Amino acid sequence: MSFTFGIYPGGAVGGDLGVVEPARADDPALINRALDELQGTRPGFLVRAYLNFRSPAASGERPTPAEPEQLLGAGARRLELVLGFRDPAGDVESWLAFVRAAIDTYGDRIALLQICEEPTVDAPYLDGSTPNVLSALVRGVVAARDHARDLGLADLAVGFNATPAFGPDLSFWHDLAATAAKEAPDFHDALGYVGFDFFPDVFHPIPGPDLARAVGLVLTDFRERVLPTAGIGADVPVRIAENGWSTGGGRSEQRQAEVVETVLATVLGLRERLNITGYSHFCLRDADSAATESIFYGFGLLHTDYTPKPAFAVYKAACRR
Repeated sequence: MSFTFGIYPGGAVGGDLGVVEPARADDPALINRALDELQGTRPGFLVRAYLNFRSPAASGERPTPAEPEQLLGAGARRLELVLGFRDPAGDVESWLAFVRAAIDTYGDRIALLQICEEPTVDAPYLDGSTPNVLSALVRGVVAARDHARDLGLADLAVGFNATPAFGPDLSFWHDLAATAAKEAPDFHDALGYVGFDFFPDVFHPIPGPDLARAVGLVLTDFRERVLPTAGIGADVPVRIAENGWSTGGGRSEQRQAEVVETVLATVLGLRERLNITGYSHFCLRDADSAATESIFYGFGLLHTDYTPKPAFAVYKAACRR
C-alpha cells in the first residue's frame, strides 16, 4: 500500500480567536529548502494549502500560504488543496462554481482536493458554523469529482476532513448520510478519501506510556465506529490531514519530538489494518516561537526563524521510511 507524506508549510494558523499571523513573513526560498530536506528523493510529497470561499467568489480571498505553487519544487511535489466553505449566506451554488474554478486554476498540480475544512466543528473560524455546510460538502465532492474527470484529471482524489467524535453523539454523521441520500446520491461513489484531524496530548495531556494506546484507539474508533455511520466503508482511504504538537509556554521541544515520533509510529503500524494512506504534519514553522500567551503559536517543526526543532529530524526520518 502506498503511503504519502506532506505538510502545511505556512506560518499563519487558526487559533481560538481567529487567524494567528506569523511574526515573520513566509520566505518561499527557505520553505522550499526545508521541504526539499524533508522530502529527500521520495516521490509524492504533498504541500497542504488552504483557500476559503466567501461570496462573491472575487471577494479577495487568497490561498494560505500565498502562491503555494511556488513550493512545489519544479514539479517534485503536488498540492493537498483545502477549500473552505466560509460564506455567511451559505450560498452553495456559488460555492460549486468556486470549487470548479479552483480545479481549473491548479489543475494537475492538485493530488488531493479537500472539500470543506472541519465541517464537524461548530466554531467561527471553521466550516461547521457555516449555513448549509452539509449540502456544500456532499454536493462539492460530487461536483469536484465530475469536473476533474471532465478535465482528464483522473488521479485527482476528492475528499473531506473531520475531527474525532468522542462519546455516543454521531448526529453529524447521520445527517451527512441523510444529506447525501437526498442531495447528492453519487457522493459515496465520488468520495476518494476522508481526512482526519487530531492533536493528541495538545489540549488534553496524555501520560507518556498511554499516548500510543490513545492514538490507536481514536484511529480505530474513527474507522470502525464513526465512518460506517455515514455509510463510508473500509475501502475508502483515511489520511491524517492535520496532526502536530505545540511548543512554548512550558511545553518542551523534546516532548514535541517524542509525541510526533509516537504518533507517526502508531499511524504507520496501523496503516494496513485501517487503510490509512497518508500523513500531513501541521505545521512547518512556528507563528511566533517567542510567544507564550497561546498554544497556537508553536506548532512548527521549525522555529519562526526557520531553524529546526528536534521534531524536524523525527519527521524527516519518517518521510524516508
